[in-house]
Amino acid sequence: MAFFEKKYCDICGEKIGLLGNRKLDDGNMCKNCAALLSPFMTDRRRTTLDEIKEHLAYREANKADVAAFNVTRTLGDKTKVMLDEDNRKFIVTPSSRWQNENPDVITYSQVTGCQTDINETKEELKTKDKDGKSVSYVPPRYEYYYDFNVVIHVNSKWFNEIKFQINRNNAKGRGSVDYREFERQANEIKEALTQVRQEIRDNITAANTPKKAQVCPYCGATTTPDANGCCEFCGGALQA
Repeated sequence: MAFFEKKYCDICGEKIGLLGNRKLDDGNMCKNCAALLSPFMTDRRRTTLDEIKEHLAYREANKADVAAFNVTRTLGDKTKVMLDEDNRKFIVTPSSRWQNENPDVITYSQVTGCQTDINETKEELKTKDKDGKSVSYVPPRYEYYYDFNVVIHVNSKWFNEIKFQINRNNAKGRGSVDYREFERQANEIKEALTQVRQEIRDNITAANTPKKAQVCPYCGATTTPDANGCCEFCGGALQA
């Protein structure tokens, strides 16, 4: 029967084992090749074989970016946002051995937005009646728990958002120590990525603003500042 026909991976050519097939839009992929995809890629089933091969080439090239990545600042707890401020890049990873996990290296300029999302769940508290049975309070009482998520919107060919949970354990009760700490971490990540995105926009605006001629205070020449903001004749630094 066709149902039991053996399938082969259209990427590596290996035979796909039982329950090991990962369907593509126009082909099949084994679980080993699927493990090489970005964890932020969510529409594999609608991706063509050629697109998957292109994505895997991108993932292979990303290894060089990971090797060159220099962490200068770390934000978060369960899942961390690590910044390479010198090269204006970041990664998002839950792994302490991230160098071996090939996390996607994202440039600051790819960030289009960042938001925090707090999910609330509740559990009803019970009491015992005179017969020892578990019954509801009147009126009902609840224990509230909170999960803190961050969504980073990015401009990438392969995914448009990175969503992750910050807290390892639920924060119990609004206003608790855990709640305030996880809220602080979420806002810290949001503020950091929002700030770097704004810096990119400011730099683009500044680069596109026509430069005005100035009188150099060092040599007295009328000059238009060069790319470094210096006099084109004597090299003296001009005021912005």
